[in-house]
Amino acid sequence: MPILSLLSPERVLQNIEGGSKKRIIELVSKIIAESNSDLSAEAVFSGLIGRERLGSTGIGEGVAIPHCRLANVQTATGALIYLSKPIDFDAIDNRPVDLLFFLLVPEEACDDHLSTLGKLAEVFSQEEFRDTLRNTHSNEQLLDVATQLFRI
Repeated sequence: MPILSLLSPERVLQNIEGGSKKRIIELVSKIIAESNSDLSAEAVFSGLIGRERLGSTGIGEGVAIPHCRLANVQTATGALIYLSKPIDFDAIDNRPVDLLFFLLVPEEACDDHLSTLGKLAEVFSQEEFRDTLRNTHSNEQLLDVATQLFRI
């Protein structure tokens, strides 16, 4: 599944104040629920926090990919967030995180879930990709850059 198909303009946000891992997950849970009538912010938050309890989704180099499978998700949904200030996310390299890609997939979509996570980890492992996202200055610019970069 193309990564770009997971996003919509209301879920690509730049210069967001995260504050903490829990606060940014709570905020993005609300944003995702607002764009999907089948989901409640509480269900999204619970799924994402439950996954984080298994181990941090901070993959290093200032990037985290919080994700979970949920029963009420009909189609995979993503959100791309660039924080105004990096936050502690218990990443594997112990560096703070400022780029986050949230991913929700249907409960039964195990193979798609793993494939999409692999694609995300691959593109976010590229320094040039991360730098290009970090050099954006508006939601629109972040979406434009994501549209160009996520053509996989």
